[in-house]
Amino acid sequence: MSHHLTNISGNGRILIPAEIRKSLNLKAGDQLVMSVIDGEIRLVPQLEAIKRAQNKIAQYVDPSRSLSQELIQERREEAKREVEE
Repeated sequence: MSHHLTNISGNGRILIPAEIRKSLNLKAGDQLVMSVIDGEIRLVPQLEAIKRAQNKIAQYVDPSRSLSQELIQERREEAKREVEE
C-alpha cells in the first residue's frame, strides 16, 4: 500500500494521483463510490463495488437459481394480471 498527499481545492475537488489512477485503471468520467469508514474516506470504482456486492449476495443464493430469471418471470406475471384486470 502506498500513501500520497493531495489537497482539496476551493470547490471541494481532490486530485487522485496518476500512479493510483493507473494502478486502478481509472479514466476520466469513471464513477467512484465514496464512503466514510472509521474516519477515513474510501473511494471504490463503481464496477468494483458492484462486483463486491454481487459476490456478497452470491454467498446466500443457491447457484442453481437465476435471480434475474425469477425477476423477469415475476414482472411477466404482474403484467399479465394488469392486462386481465
